[in-house]
Amino acid sequence: MPDTPTPPRLAVIGGGPAGLMAAEAARAAGVDVHLFEAKGSVGRKFLIAGKGGLNLTHGEPRPGFDARYRERAAAVGRWLDAFDAQALRAWARGLGVETYVGSSGRVFPLDRKAAPLLRSWVRRLKDTGVQVHVHHRWQGWDASGALRFDTPGGETTFAADAVVLALGGGSWPQLGSDGAWITPLAARGVDIAPLQPANCGFDIGWSALLAEKFAGAPLKPVVAHWQAADGRDHALQGECVLTATGIEGSLIYAIGADLRATIHREGSALLHLDLAPGRDLARLAANLSKPRKGRSLGEHLRRQAGLDAAKCALLFEVLDKPAQQDMARVAATLKRLPLRLLRPRPIAEAISTAGGVRLEALDDALMARNCPGLFCAGEMLDWDAPTGGYLLTACFASGLRAGRAAAAWLMERAVDMPHLRSRPAGSTIGLARHRSQTA
Repeated sequence: MPDTPTPPRLAVIGGGPAGLMAAEAARAAGVDVHLFEAKGSVGRKFLIAGKGGLNLTHGEPRPGFDARYRERAAAVGRWLDAFDAQALRAWARGLGVETYVGSSGRVFPLDRKAAPLLRSWVRRLKDTGVQVHVHHRWQGWDASGALRFDTPGGETTFAADAVVLALGGGSWPQLGSDGAWITPLAARGVDIAPLQPANCGFDIGWSALLAEKFAGAPLKPVVAHWQAADGRDHALQGECVLTATGIEGSLIYAIGADLRATIHREGSALLHLDLAPGRDLARLAANLSKPRKGRSLGEHLRRQAGLDAAKCALLFEVLDKPAQQDMARVAATLKRLPLRLLRPRPIAEAISTAGGVRLEALDDALMARNCPGLFCAGEMLDWDAPTGGYLLTACFASGLRAGRAAAAWLMERAVDMPHLRSRPAGSTIGLARHRSQTA
């Protein structure tokens, strides 16, 4: 058959925000893009994350925004230079989705829904020529360098000129991000930091009474006091929730990396909560010293300190009955109630994961240093951030960077590699062959 001019072929594996963005960026550069997704549809975790209102990004200005990525602030900041929160909002507008900044600084679609944005995005991708293959679970490479996939019809292979992996971390495995990619990447010598739960709850070990009666009860507002790895004391006001085993919520997620590091280093972490942040210790002690007039301690705390039942239950969990009669001690405990965190909840329950492909194993374009033509993006990279839109923003930004870089890498080599410019119809080129010709 005669040669047919064919653009370079890119396989993007993973149909979450990072993978979809990589596919969009590469296709815009003229690359033939095939997107593979293990589940029956793309964006499943994205849809679940949007159930309570899709928190797309955050209105915090840079460089404060970048600082949320902690030790990876500089690297993620470079991704954000090309696609920050404002760019993300403009991109959503291009899909017909207007956004607004809420009172907390979080950015949401006007209808707070994820499905309309995802539908519009997938429709646009397909209209531009991105080919989507669902029910394709990646299994690594075969001996020739072709990609292996499990499908309902059995194993199949696909040869590509470059690959972008955007396979997520290890949280919510039922939605596809199960960390199974670690084995084939490790076999190729890609350096991977162990996955850890992030944006998750922590176990404390409540009494049966508190666990049964107050699991799910909110604590708001409270101020968390904790010590970071640098030995400095920190404080942050926010909200959290009691669980059957411990505590979780946005305040805990925001400081979770420090708590997790302390547990790893010392075996547990001490967290103090101020349950009455609107009153200083002197005022609180004065209020509590007033006569109870036969009222129960719980009712006295409600009237004089504004405590609800959940906060009272926490106090009773920490102080025994004799100590509960000492109002000076009660006041001091309410201002700095100690909680010993034993362990983070399992990865499967976490909103996201820390760890993954170390950024040091990738170049600035997110290509593996020891595997030319292999790019990685999204949550499978070794970075971490709290909820509030920071996670999604970095996923989008890294996907854009990897997709653009993969397309540029392919186009640069197409000039000198005739098989990328004119490929016999029906033929495929594997990464293994491509590497051998560029070594």
